[in-house]
Amino acid sequence: MDNLISLCAEADVPSDAGLRVDLPGRPPIAVFRLEDTFHVVDDTCTHGLASLSDGYVEDGTVECPLHAGRFCIKTGAPVDGPVDTPVRVYPSQIVSGRVCISNEFLRTTE
Repeated sequence: MDNLISLCAEADVPSDAGLRVDLPGRPPIAVFRLEDTFHVVDDTCTHGLASLSDGYVEDGTVECPLHAGRFCIKTGAPVDGPVDTPVRVYPSQIVSGRVCISNEFLRTTE
């Protein structure tokens, strides 16, 4: 697990909701649980400075709490305006009940 960053325990992420994770030296990211799958995206909306982890989750999308634009949680693609720029997604994996992301991937996408 040397090249992985542990973000949170699986149990910390509510079903069909998001959890904000603050990592030192970088913008926050959000972890979402869709059924039994975890997805990690940049937490800040690309349209306004709002936290997507505070957004409403439905049908695999998250709605920005500021302007109600929606993003696909799996791909980061904008689904409904006013957003038109995708949010970055990060591949995650579960290790010993923890949601993890590669620290190498974070370094190459900052």
